[in-house]
Amino acid sequence: MAQEDVFKKIVAHCKEYGFVFPSSDIYDGLAAVYDYGQNGVELKNNIKQYWWQSMVLLHDNIVGIDSAIFMHPTIWKASGHVDAFNDPLIDNRDSKKRYRADVLIEDEIAKYDDKINKEVVKAAKRFKENFDEEKYRATSPRVLELQQKRDALHARYSAAMNAMDLNELRQIILDEEIVCPISGTKNWTEVRQFNLMFSTEMGSTADGAMKVYLRPETAQGIFVNYLNVQKTGRMKIPFGIAQIGKAFRNEIVARQFIFRMREFEQMEMQFFVRPGTEMEWFSKWKETRMKWHQALGFGADHYRFHDHEKLAHYANAATDVEFLMPFGFKEVEGIHSRTNFDLSQHEKFSGKSIKYFDPETNESYTPYVIETSIGVDRMFLSVMSAAYTEEQLENGETRVVLKLPAALAPVKLAVLPLVKKDGLPEKAREIVNDLKFHFNTIYDEKDSIGKRYRRQDAVGTPYCVTVDHDTLNDNCVTLRNRDTMQQERVAISELNAIIADRVNITSLLKKLQ
Repeated sequence: MAQEDVFKKIVAHCKEYGFVFPSSDIYDGLAAVYDYGQNGVELKNNIKQYWWQSMVLLHDNIVGIDSAIFMHPTIWKASGHVDAFNDPLIDNRDSKKRYRADVLIEDEIAKYDDKINKEVVKAAKRFKENFDEEKYRATSPRVLELQQKRDALHARYSAAMNAMDLNELRQIILDEEIVCPISGTKNWTEVRQFNLMFSTEMGSTADGAMKVYLRPETAQGIFVNYLNVQKTGRMKIPFGIAQIGKAFRNEIVARQFIFRMREFEQMEMQFFVRPGTEMEWFSKWKETRMKWHQALGFGADHYRFHDHEKLAHYANAATDVEFLMPFGFKEVEGIHSRTNFDLSQHEKFSGKSIKYFDPETNESYTPYVIETSIGVDRMFLSVMSAAYTEEQLENGETRVVLKLPAALAPVKLAVLPLVKKDGLPEKAREIVNDLKFHFNTIYDEKDSIGKRYRRQDAVGTPYCVTVDHDTLNDNCVTLRNRDTMQQERVAISELNAIIADRVNITSLLKKLQ
């Protein structure tokens, strides 16, 4: 099945089973804005809980805050967002559609990579066990030709982005004969810069109103509070501040479902370190964050680091954790060495000293910062993409199952009475009422037992128990495993002990030690 078709199925599955709905759906939606349904909000909360506890519980030098969405407008001047938070945009005159120029070129580079990989796959099939991929890539005329074109485009693109040469970006698009996906034409406008921040006014009258912004990131709320946290928490460098919160960007090219939205949620941790030690900590946090992702069990081949070609104005090192989505490897998390830019800027613009006094060195300095920033919505999409599975069963039927990590699953256990009579519903309710204090447990009595199993598979419920007539005599139920579909007879009194350790966030956190 084509990956594009897989992605369409995931999007449809999210709506059908209560994970994600288009916002304002009965009014035909609002572009690039989505609502999380009853199962989606549970999965999203579990992802956030996994991140939060991995940061705050497992590190004695990291604490959390929750800063306001509205902030003093000078903060965004100091951070550079007012002057430099822009995307290079280009319009196609025929389709009237607007695109990010950098994304068009990056997609073209990816096409070269795809062509090279297809040549390698064809050769592997032809030579079978005698195939030497490294030698083939180094000697195949066709691969070398494609690689040369790809590298030349990449070098030209990197130079243009680093110089932010808008004319050169447009010329690259013309030279590569990149066409509009809608019109199929090359009738492009000039490339222009577009600021991504939403603005509004704060105040009771038009004359007295102050222009404020919806925050485009959560990091600045941490920076302007870092000294408050340090002093009240008696924190010593190195230490970190974590935050989960909403951010807003007026994305013109919002696409790929919840991957790029105008209203989204971030999980960020800013780690304050002594100047000169930042690269050591940058490497440590790269390793720590990759371990966090891989603990979910989707396979190491689903992840890779991608170092930035163009560093942001505040950074001296930056990399992305990329995940293999149905539409290719895409950024899920950014890890940046932000130097002391942010704190220095806020000290300059506020006129207040926010230096840290280090009792070990007996000096005051502006700390350097290592940032780990992960998009909750992108993380949600990566989990759904990896978990979505279609299985062919022995009877010829197809089973759609979400193989979610049990600790992230919206529902941990579904209790199903075999029939809706003879005291079985009452016994099932009794089990639910006992276990719901330990993990999310639901009751389901509608449809045949087989249909109920399939419904729970589709929402990713790792365990189901069936209450039958024998249960009333032996106090045992049939426990079914989602992934293997194996069933076993267990005592009701043992259910909590059997399931709890497997479905709690603790089971994931233990993998990080």
